[in-house]
Amino acid sequence: MTGIAGAGAVALDRASSVDLAVVAAGFGRRLHDAGVPVAPERSGWFARTITIARPSTRNDLYWLARATLVTRHDQIGTFDAVFAEIFRGIVDVAERGDPNSRLPPLLGVVPGGGPRAPGRSQDGAGTDRPRAPGPTVGDTDGDRDGPEHETVLAERSDTEHLGAKDFGVCTPDELATLQSLIAALIPAPPRRPSRRLVRRRRGDRIDLRSTLRRAQRTGGDPVRQVRRRRTDRPRRVVLLADVSGSMHAYSRAYLYLLHGAVRAVRAEAFLFATRLTRVSRQLRTSSPEVALGKAVRAAEDFAGGTRIGEVLKAFNDGWGRRGLARGAVVVIVSDGWDGGDPELVALQMERLARLAHRIVWVNPRKAAAGYEPTVAAMRAALPYVEVFVSGHSFDAMVEVVAALDDHVVGSRRRPASRR
Repeated sequence: MTGIAGAGAVALDRASSVDLAVVAAGFGRRLHDAGVPVAPERSGWFARTITIARPSTRNDLYWLARATLVTRHDQIGTFDAVFAEIFRGIVDVAERGDPNSRLPPLLGVVPGGGPRAPGRSQDGAGTDRPRAPGPTVGDTDGDRDGPEHETVLAERSDTEHLGAKDFGVCTPDELATLQSLIAALIPAPPRRPSRRLVRRRRGDRIDLRSTLRRAQRTGGDPVRQVRRRRTDRPRRVVLLADVSGSMHAYSRAYLYLLHGAVRAVRAEAFLFATRLTRVSRQLRTSSPEVALGKAVRAAEDFAGGTRIGEVLKAFNDGWGRRGLARGAVVVIVSDGWDGGDPELVALQMERLARLAHRIVWVNPRKAAAGYEPTVAAMRAALPYVEVFVSGHSFDAMVEVVAALDDHVVGSRRRPASRR
């Protein structure tokens, strides 16, 4: 942990480069020691992610680390505690200096004199979890005088700008550079109660049959009770990606995301333009380029027109009501351009909203300044969408992955009448 402590103690009045490999490896080792199985490969993904995304606040760093290092929902509590210990300065891991002092940000440009960091109260105490990724202002250093002062802690790399670059203007080589980072954005879907009961010493119900069987060893006296409790399991993730002509510039980037989600959390993936094509099997191939080639060949209407209403009806009739969408997190990637009937879109979105746990709509056009959902199909779908994000760049795609988590959405739950 010497590397993390050293990086955390970087003085704000000195412009120096941070050894990301040491920081990522040390943080991953600390998580592993705390019970989160972080392999060295994931630490490498974390280092490459922060190299490109360049988080300027601890809140941004939190979501990048969580997206690349956490693989299960029950690991979040341990991850939060270790992140708070290392990066929020709750404990001085190097055992020197004031243990209650806040660590300076590790990366990026830190504007002085700005508001307090997200996830902190007025007195500096940490809250349970940072807010969702978004435009925030980093922590300040009390020794700095002017609000206009900025300190650079690391020089900008050649690929750093790709984090905020729109996928629509990225070259094939740039998308290839981002491929490993996109694949590392492993979704952490919310959990749901399971019908399965497992034996636990402090279970909330007695396993009567097992208790009586064990009582035979003690002359019929149930000295020890066998208890069980209900387990939970991750909700299914279903991704429907628009690969019509209007979404062609973003198709490759989101095919990378679909490939990573299918292999990591067994997500169900569909492509659509004028019709619906299931590509989960094709995307299980380990090689991203081979998987993408198989998926594109399977979708015969690739780069064609768009029939969102008819596609949603095909999904609801063929897959949704058979249980694939029941209680699932459904992610729809589309710009909303549709040549069909918007009333059919509204009807099918209402059907889907009754089945799904949450609907996330990703529209790259939303990133434009002054965007308004003027397209009829998009207006018809929005009342049934719980989270509406742009996802136009790698930084925005991190927000897409974070939107799957119940802790991020929080109070934005759908009304009970529409469940």
